Amino acid sequence: MNDSRPPLVLVHDDPDVVAVSKPSGEPVIAERAGPPQACLRRRLEAQLGQRLWVVHRIDRDASGLVVFARNAAAHRALSLAFERRQVEKSYLALAGGEIEREHGTIDVALHAARKGKARPARPDEPGRSEATTEYAVEKSWRRGDAVVSLVELRPRTGRPHQIRVHLRSMGAPLLFDPLYGRGLVPPGLDEAPCDRLALHALRLDLPAPGGDGRLALEAPLAEDLQQLQRWLDTEWASGPESPGER
Repeated sequence: MNDSRPPLVLVHDDPDVVAVSKPSGEPVIAERAGPPQACLRRRLEAQLGQRLWVVHRIDRDASGLVVFARNAAAHRALSLAFERRQVEKSYLALAGGEIEREHGTIDVALHAARKGKARPARPDEPGRSEATTEYAVEKSWRRGDAVVSLVELRPRTGRPHQIRVHLRSMGAPLLFDPLYGRGLVPPGLDEAPCDRLALHALRLDLPAPGGDGRLALEAPLAEDLQQLQRWLDTEWASGPESPGER
């Protein structure tokens, strides 16, 4: 079947690694209830005419940088780098709530919850997983008592839904998060031009599979989230204590 969608945007391509900017709403690998071809991996394989190996994943409704290996050796090297925490990751998020400190570290252990979700773990709870995320607030907007914050996040561990649960634990869940932000969207966003999970995988810095230095990769912020920021700039007031604008 022909795919009428525009080609995926490649942000890096070499004999070992290909990196792509994933659109929101597309899973990296096929979902259990969906057809096997309905995923980023298969779509990119069709575009390139080559088998690819999955190295890591981001949430279906997030956008941004995803890396694939072009061969088995590169897949082993990259997977080991992720396992050994040799990969630096950076995300951009729009969160619904005021974050008091401009930068800091969220150190909240997580525990698996029902229906594939996660939650903050109780102290000394069996099965808890340590989870750490560094963050920096880049800008904020206000309308009445409502606040939206643009946050850069650098997870130091790779737990499922880590950023989403950590922001919720700070009282500033991701905008339009159907799992962890339901009923918590700040008022005044009904007319926003974007209503999908406001999370974007921005950067990866990782060892090159061949052992020759590192790769610094970046996927520019998705257009729909750029539109959301422009709308906030126009319709909301910039927060008086914003650290700066991107």
